Amino acid sequence: MIGISTRLMLTLVLVATPALAGDDCAVPMTDWQPREAVVKLAEENGWDLRRIRIDDGCYEVTGRDAKGRSIEVKLDPATLAVIEMEFEDDHDDAHADGGDD
Repeated sequence: MIGISTRLMLTLVLVATPALAGDDCAVPMTDWQPREAVVKLAEENGWDLRRIRIDDGCYEVTGRDAKGRSIEVKLDPATLAVIEMEFEDDHDDAHADGGDD
C-alpha cells in the first residue's frame, strides 16, 4: 500500500509542478506599483492602452504600440519590468518580443 501512496504523491507533484513555473508573479500586493505607474510606463513607451488587468499575479496590458501594432504585455507588478511581450501586425501573425518584421 505504501508503494501506491508514494506513486500517487509523486504523480501529484509532477502534475502540479508546471503550474508553478512560467511567467507568474508572486509579489505581495503591498509591494505593487500603482496602476498610475503602469499608465506612465505605457506613455513613456508610446503605448496606447486599451486595458490593464491582473493575470497570474502580474499586470497585463493590452493596446497598441508606437508602430500601431496590437500588443499584450505582462509586467512585474513591483518593478514594472516586462516579463513577456507579444505583438501582432494587421497583416502578420503574432510575434514574440524582439522579433523582426
